[in-house]
Amino acid sequence: MAKYKLLIKPSAAKEISEIPKQDRQRVINRISRLADNPRCEGCEKLSGQERYRVRRGRYRILYTISDEEVIVVVVKVGHRRDVYR
Repeated sequence: MAKYKLLIKPSAAKEISEIPKQDRQRVINRISRLADNPRCEGCEKLSGQERYRVRRGRYRILYTISDEEVIVVVVKVGHRRDVYR
């Protein structure tokens, strides 16, 4: 399987920077592992959307996958109570 290129939208990068320091590194590590396997165990396709979701503790990472271009785009990162709004 080819390694996917990771792109993080500027809005998602801002959301990552606002995560408390003790959780931020875990979220970043989880995002970096998406390049190896974006449809990993624990990922879930969101209904009615072309997005996927993975969990990292209390935080959710929403992303899209483009298999033709071999790209994963991180769209949104946030606390589970806020991320789907």
